[in-house]
Amino acid sequence: MTSTCTICGGMGFVVKDVPVNHPDFGRAFPCVCQRDALLARQTANLRKMSNLDALADKTFDTFRLDLQGLSDEQLSALRASFERAQRYAVQPQGWLLFQGNYGSGKTHLAAAIANYRLEQGDRVLFVTVPDLLDHLRASFGPTSEIAYDELFEQVRTAPLLVLDDLGAESATPWAEEKLYQLINHRYLHALPTVITTNCELKEIDPRIRSRMVDWQLTQSIIMDLPDYRRVDTAQEPSPVSNLSLYGEMVFETFDLREDTLPPEERRNLREAYEIARAYAENPRDWLLFMGEHGCGKTHLAAAIANYRHARGEHVILVTAPDLLDYLRSAFSPAAATSFDRRFYEIRAAPLLVIDDLDLSNASSWAREKIRQIVDYRYLAHAPTVFTTTQTLEAIDPMIRSRLSDTRRCRIFALTVPDYMGGFRRRRINA
Repeated sequence: MTSTCTICGGMGFVVKDVPVNHPDFGRAFPCVCQRDALLARQTANLRKMSNLDALADKTFDTFRLDLQGLSDEQLSALRASFERAQRYAVQPQGWLLFQGNYGSGKTHLAAAIANYRLEQGDRVLFVTVPDLLDHLRASFGPTSEIAYDELFEQVRTAPLLVLDDLGAESATPWAEEKLYQLINHRYLHALPTVITTNCELKEIDPRIRSRMVDWQLTQSIIMDLPDYRRVDTAQEPSPVSNLSLYGEMVFETFDLREDTLPPEERRNLREAYEIARAYAENPRDWLLFMGEHGCGKTHLAAAIANYRHARGEHVILVTAPDLLDYLRSAFSPAAATSFDRRFYEIRAAPLLVIDDLDLSNASSWAREKIRQIVDYRYLAHAPTVFTTTQTLEAIDPMIRSRLSDTRRCRIFALTVPDYMGGFRRRRINA
């Protein structure tokens, strides 16, 4: 004979003995006898919403730390990110924020944390932000198995919530409000939360951003790495890069023109060559070569790129006009790669060479895209080489302000004449 609960009389719910003006007056609440069944249902709902079945292979054991094509500094950063994620998985307290470009490994580490806690018997919700919003919208439908209020409550109170790809959602007022309510609740109650994003923080709703950057609650992991899924093919040039067209432009083929230039110009060209060689050996921060067409600056920039590429580094060498064409083409419906993915590939390249930097005739959109790339690489101290025929004063003001920071950028002006023009002048004078 099954015993009947003495509290609810077998109804499964109770009402609280509260005054009429109390907000809980007349509301039904699950009885304690339903606690296990309710917990099991909530766990099943979270599991159904999660993407973890598809990410079951994303564990700490399968995360690769021996990737080819990464510099020692990048490998060290990768290991540090891995170790911080492991520590959080063992004791998830506060928030953990992963920032990085597509394919940098942040989703793998976030899923590894979720899978580890699942193995410990915890209730976990792992969901991309666009999918989460779709689930919430669907709960308003007449055929939904769960009411919106119940679903939203389960999400915002999940013992561990992993929000993947924050910033990829459509920024409608409704979506922004739901995300804010969710994140604000977890912020106020300091509930363990893992967030990954490809966006710069300034692109995120300021109300959400202010909670994400609270150093007392959030640990930030910046994964400034190339595409994790493309590292094995790092020897293959990016489709964005024109490096294959500059294969003959190496240091060994650079003509110092010692027989055709006067002493001062020979010294100038020799110094440019030595600066480029030193940078190729240890590319740190920025290098800008200025000079007229044909003076040798593109050859030196390409020689740096070829030198690093020969050592297995992922390099992008592209003229500024071609770079903008690649970005525009990514908007095409037939494009094999989305604009966002293409943009982040360029922005986070281990070494980026932008040849022929000149935005004097660029559209406002083109100018903004180049500025975003430059600003990101400035803040990240990402190795970058520029060449330009413009004077420093003529360069876009925002970019000029970054290039003028002598802590980050070395500027060298080649004062030698056009190679062919100079050669002809010397022969005529002879």
